[in-house]
Amino acid sequence: MKKITMSAVALTAIMGSFSSVSAADGINILDDLKLDAQIRPRYEMVDDGNTNTENANAITVRTKLKVTGNLLDVDGLSASVGIISVNNFGSNQYNWKYIDDAGIHKTTYDDGTKDYSVVVDPQQAMISNAEVNYKTGDTLLHAGRGQVNLDNQRFIGTVGWRQFERSYDSVFVANNSIKNLSVLAAWVYGFQGVFGGPTMDANTVLLHAAYTVSDALKITAYDYMIAGQGDTFKVTDGGVGFDTYGIALTGNVKLDAVKLNYRAEYAIESDASMKIQETATNADNFKRDASYYNLDVGANISGILVGANYEFQSGTSLTDTKNKTFATPLGTNHKFNGWADMFLNTPDGGLIDANVRLGYKAKGFGKLLAVYHEFTADKKMSSDGTTTATTTSDDLGSEIDVVYVNKIPGVNGLTGLLKYADYSKGKVNNGTQNYTKDTQKFWAQLDYKFSTK
Repeated sequence: MKKITMSAVALTAIMGSFSSVSAADGINILDDLKLDAQIRPRYEMVDDGNTNTENANAITVRTKLKVTGNLLDVDGLSASVGIISVNNFGSNQYNWKYIDDAGIHKTTYDDGTKDYSVVVDPQQAMISNAEVNYKTGDTLLHAGRGQVNLDNQRFIGTVGWRQFERSYDSVFVANNSIKNLSVLAAWVYGFQGVFGGPTMDANTVLLHAAYTVSDALKITAYDYMIAGQGDTFKVTDGGVGFDTYGIALTGNVKLDAVKLNYRAEYAIESDASMKIQETATNADNFKRDASYYNLDVGANISGILVGANYEFQSGTSLTDTKNKTFATPLGTNHKFNGWADMFLNTPDGGLIDANVRLGYKAKGFGKLLAVYHEFTADKKMSSDGTTTATTTSDDLGSEIDVVYVNKIPGVNGLTGLLKYADYSKGKVNNGTQNYTKDTQKFWAQLDYKFSTK
């Protein structure tokens, strides 16, 4: 840790020298600089239940550096520049997915001889921040690359759990001049991260408003208009576009030694209001009629954590002619529907996730949490490995997740984590979406964050 601390001090001195030189020339380009940094080593084991692959054993390290400072001596004007790098230092017993220059998912087997289970942490580096922000009164203007996380990240998030975290290229205005009301309007024109590769088009408008009535009630409304983006949602490859709009009620209630929290949310996905490169052959890709709701209640009883959750994502039946499958392509999906990541993409038949959680949290002890999930499809899907669906089922399996996290004593900013996911197979298998294999994943991680201020 001494070496890391010395490096931070040295970098601070260099930044200070840069600011002084700029001042000598008559103007400060950047001053009052702040450095935020993170070093996150992680071990990840994956057993995907596939007899054709070896278990993955990935050792990776994420390094993040971001420098923020006042820009050009203008009040309220600031800029940030940052990088993120993921390295495996020759530990190649895993298969990573990545996006190539054409925007297509690829799979790389590191040593070229063995097929390993997938760990989505490509060894790559990118510029994570290159942004200018201007704050005047209760209004913030932003332009450039940075991190965007809205609400619980179900629809818009950076997927910070993965080592190669996503960054967004956007222009937005945010305002909170009306008491208890915050509003945001954004144009997201690109994103990069998670799967690596080049910057992908996003072509997305975000409209978001939240009004806090009291601690017990916050009302959030949103409309996210996706015209089309990279990877499987790339418009040039057939095109997908849709609008997601909804409302969420959240709050916290304290009753003596019991702290309650809840979330009640409903959303609809409809035909795209923005359409890029629509043609006669891909017009149906911009049509959607899907729904979502999420009901969650939790309690903290003197450190004992209990909760229950029911999340519904509608699906398309084998006879439907219109797409009714709910999708969250820009969300931090690892947070939802089990940490084994079986449902990063919603099954064609939709997904119902009924889960309960139990844990304990206390100062010095840290946090221990276990979650049990039961998964079913909204509409029955093929279970015979073909799209002809001679037999069908809605059984998508179950999962047990456990996590323990705590600060490491004696080292400021250092946190340790142990995490385990155990997915038990279901019966759905339509050839491309196969949920008939047990999957286990395990993580051991250290996370060190530090700042010069």
